[in-house]
Amino acid sequence: MASLAQEKRAPGAPSFLSGLKPGRASLIALAGLALVGAGPFVTDAYLTNTLIKAFFFGIAAITVDILWGYAGYLTFGQSVFFGIGAYSAGLVFTYQGFSGMSIALALGAAVGAAAILGFLAGWLSFYRGAAPFFASIISLVLPIAMSQLALSGGSFTGSSSGLTGFESFDFSMEEWFWIAGYSLMACGLLGWKLVNSDAGRILTSMRDNSNRCAYLGINTSAINTALLAACAIAASLAGFGYGSFSCVVAPELLGFSLGTEFIVWVALSGRGTLWGPLVGTVLFNVTSSYLSGSMPFMWQLLLGFSFVLVIILLPGGLIPLLARPFAVNKKSVPELVEARPGEKALPEKGWPHAIEMNRVYKKYGSLSVLRDITFHAESGELVGIIGPNGAGKTTLMRCLSDGGERTDGLVKIYGNDIERFPPEQCVRFGLGRKFQNANIFDSLTVAECLRLARSIKERPSFLEKKRTLALPPYVLDVLRLTDLDKKLPVPARDLSHGEQQALELAMVLALEPLVILLDEPTAGLTKAERTRIGKVLVSLARDHGLCCLLVEHDLDFVKEIATRVIVLHQGCIIMQDTVDRVVDSELVRSIYAGTDFYAGPGRKGLREGAA
Repeated sequence: MASLAQEKRAPGAPSFLSGLKPGRASLIALAGLALVGAGPFVTDAYLTNTLIKAFFFGIAAITVDILWGYAGYLTFGQSVFFGIGAYSAGLVFTYQGFSGMSIALALGAAVGAAAILGFLAGWLSFYRGAAPFFASIISLVLPIAMSQLALSGGSFTGSSSGLTGFESFDFSMEEWFWIAGYSLMACGLLGWKLVNSDAGRILTSMRDNSNRCAYLGINTSAINTALLAACAIAASLAGFGYGSFSCVVAPELLGFSLGTEFIVWVALSGRGTLWGPLVGTVLFNVTSSYLSGSMPFMWQLLLGFSFVLVIILLPGGLIPLLARPFAVNKKSVPELVEARPGEKALPEKGWPHAIEMNRVYKKYGSLSVLRDITFHAESGELVGIIGPNGAGKTTLMRCLSDGGERTDGLVKIYGNDIERFPPEQCVRFGLGRKFQNANIFDSLTVAECLRLARSIKERPSFLEKKRTLALPPYVLDVLRLTDLDKKLPVPARDLSHGEQQALELAMVLALEPLVILLDEPTAGLTKAERTRIGKVLVSLARDHGLCCLLVEHDLDFVKEIATRVIVLHQGCIIMQDTVDRVVDSELVRSIYAGTDFYAGPGRKGLREGAA
């Protein structure tokens, strides 16, 4: 294993907790433990009671921050799961009495109901084809429906009065303070480990670009659903603690108002920081407990005004701003490591075609974009697909990489029928796709983008970031040829257009595909960059046995590297042959006569011939 480079965090990206040295992180943890331990002895009864409730609310706020700040799912429904936990305690302890068996029953009900409802909400929100805003609509409906269910429960749920006075744990105020405080710290630690792990990088990537995630083999629907169910359980356990402590449960704990308050607390405290909502939720609850009594209406107005002001002027939140003087630069130096040279991707003789399309159609109503597309390609081939704008080239790419795109016909990748499988399943058949416009993750660094692209090859850890990254040799070739090996710590959004195109190609190749679809990979590149990318593509086919399908308008580029060409016109294949025969074809000339397809240097003779 030969080291290529070391990834260093970009300067100017300070953070108060992320990237701390183990010793400093341990000191902060010990300080937190000491504060919680000493808390009951330095606060009065009213403040202790307020802090205990705030600690439980803080756990729910952390789940909102993970879902919204990291995974990009704006949810108003975490109050539902918090309320489920509280009602589980209230209902069981009211009607079954308080005993070891009833504690187990209440906990089981809290976890089970939250997990089932969270999974159902996730499935409805993130099933394939659901619009992104649909998830937030589901989260709006949940608290309204559940609070109405509690209100209509009559004497069983206590209706609008809720349930009060039931027997619960016989803990002192000090013990409840420690239970709630240390539970909040434990939840914060688990969340911090998650979002700073390799798996946490997947959450950020889904927030940035869920479409690219799917084409890297990452099942975003399943991850979002599982994450929502896990956060639902955590919020429910917090609600169970709240209900058991207060011995009061009411429909407000399930309602839209509390769900919105969670969002406000997270936004004001610092969305996407985790520790911001942890601290901010406690501070806002303590402040509210004192000010809401003396100025109830003015306090709500002040809170709402602050929310609007922070969203507009300080999208990072108040707590990170206040902690900025204590911030440190993230420092991590994981090594990016070259993979051991492997065998060619070319399968043994007797294998099926690398790509097989048989009578494929794509229709939008009565409009046929693709008609009777039939062709196949083999390992080691580099096939160019040309045609004027609107010929159906990109649609053809979509039909090859997403089973749900075509209207009719058969598509196989090395004998595997893609049926109606989504892109993340097609990727596992050995397919990689590069889009026409650079499709990357803006907030991740070059090295992080590459590491993410290896997720289906190297299972990401939930508790740590790996310090080494193995890449196939041809990925390293792309990095070296485009100088991206010198920009590993640079955020992808700061790269030039050509560098972003090269990064996306490297990400696709990091999947180690057998078939690679390239939609105008040289768009926006300089002549020198096109030459370098062309050498890489030729090597992929000739030396590594990949089957490459190339959509390209630059005919000179196609002539230099393609083994044969497929010509599309009005959704049909009109010709499949060598580059020279396609260029000399009178049929092709007549189709492109008068268009810009052959315009440009090196094509004068062809334009004259067409004329």
